[in-house]
Amino acid sequence: MSEAPETSPTASRRTVLCGAAAVLAAGGTVAVTGCSSSSSSGSAPKGPVDLGPASAVPEGGGKVFREQKIVVTQPTAGQYKAFNARCTHAGCLVDQVKNNQIQCPCHGSRFAVTDGAVQDGPASSPLPAYTVTVEAGNLKVTPS
Repeated sequence: MSEAPETSPTASRRTVLCGAAAVLAAGGTVAVTGCSSSSSSGSAPKGPVDLGPASAVPEGGGKVFREQKIVVTQPTAGQYKAFNARCTHAGCLVDQVKNNQIQCPCHGSRFAVTDGAVQDGPASSPLPAYTVTVEAGNLKVTPS
């Protein structure tokens, strides 16, 4: 009795290319979606937002409040500035305040800690500023 030789399945070049294209398309969709700005995720707070102790924001630096999508800076002692934390280029959340700049990790935009002005693109618009006050040692931010 003879057995049929085993054959291994082979993929055509077309099948491989179509599969690769599908993977790249899915990856691109995830990357773009991560930076997209929707009306609910990038909108300003509706009223005053209590961000906790002012001492959490270092002098000469800042802190990103990711959940509230707000970044607060303290350029000089006791002078606090607050901005929308969504980059004006593609809507990504800024991730840190370093070297007197608010930094966006997605495409490298940098903004001034004093007024949210663009210091390095591709963003071309400043970060929207909010009113920030210190009440009983806590930061309170209100949309301007």
